Order: sequence, then structure tokens, then C-alpha cells
Amino acid sequence: MRITVAPAALLAALPLFALAACGGSEPADDAGMGDDTAMMEAQSGPQNAMATLLDADGNEVGTVTATGSGGGVTIDLTVMGLEPGMRGVHIHETGSCSPDFSAAGGHWNPAGMSHGLESEGGQHAGDMPNLEVGADGTGTLSYMLSMEASFEGLMDADGSAFVIHAGEDDQTTDPSGNSGDRIACGVFEAA
Repeated sequence: MRITVAPAALLAALPLFALAACGGSEPADDAGMGDDTAMMEAQSGPQNAMATLLDADGNEVGTVTATGSGGGVTIDLTVMGLEPGMRGVHIHETGSCSPDFSAAGGHWNPAGMSHGLESEGGQHAGDMPNLEVGADGTGTLSYMLSMEASFEGLMDADGSAFVIHAGEDDQTTDPSGNSGDRIACGVFEAA
């Protein structure tokens, strides 16, 4: 006996076969996994923190943004109203600036390295190139921190601060590159 299927019936059944093939053998409660994966990827995207930099008189002199991603932590700094010249800039280990910027502690240094980008003993996680402030009192700097730096470490329980120093960092002398007094400070806050 020969069974014949009309072409129209075959075409109508084709989407059902395709759906059955895609269904696989996974339990029904896993059907939404794609949505969870997309949400996890969105949450693991860049992490951001920002600090408003104030001088000793409480005047705003700039902002700094920290962006964490799988590749590390990038710092973007913009300043205004500063005296022209080269300035040492660093991330400091404690998220506090008062009363005289000393509360920020030393340079952020979770790996216990020596100071300076040119140091044979490595560099602090918070060490950065010098900031050049132009004749108009403005300056910008963008820098990816050393591999010891992580966004989680930057935003740990006691936080971190960003400090601008009065002088140029020599990039070798422990603990702060002879960069002089602290002239501006800001505490990182999640953005």
C-alpha cells in the first residue's frame, strides 16, 4: 500500500518539524537562559567611577573618571584653574581627602611595588605619568593603570582618592617621586 501526502499538507507540517528540531532535550525551565546570559554580559561591561577634584580652598579644579573593563582600569583626567607646569598625579589608597589631603594615605600599591613608571622594582598601581598644565591652567591626561590595578581594588571597602601634587614626579624616588605637596584631591564614587 502506498501513502501519498499532498504537497500542501507537507508544507504545513514543515514548521512543526523545525520547532521540534530546535527544542532539543533541555528541560523547559532552562528556556530563558539566553536572557540571563545577555543580562550577565551587560553587567560585566565597563564599570565607572568619578571624582571631583577640589583644591585646599574647596574650589573645583577638575574631574577624573576611572573606567574598569576586562583590560584593566583607564583613568581620564581633566583639570582647570591650576598653575602652569608639570604635576605628579596619583591614585591614593584611601577614599578620603579631609582635612588636608593627608587622609588619602599613600599611593595605591596593592602589590607592594616600588614607586615610579621608570622604577626597576615595578610601579605602584596608582602611579601615572605627569600631567602637563598649560599656560591657560588646563590639562588632560588619559592613562591605563598597571596590571596590578583592578576596578574592584579601586573601589574596595575604604575606597580610593585621586591626588594632584605641586611638583613634577621624577618617576623613580620612593614613595612619591619627590612630587611635593598635595594641592588637589577627590574621592572616587561609583558612577
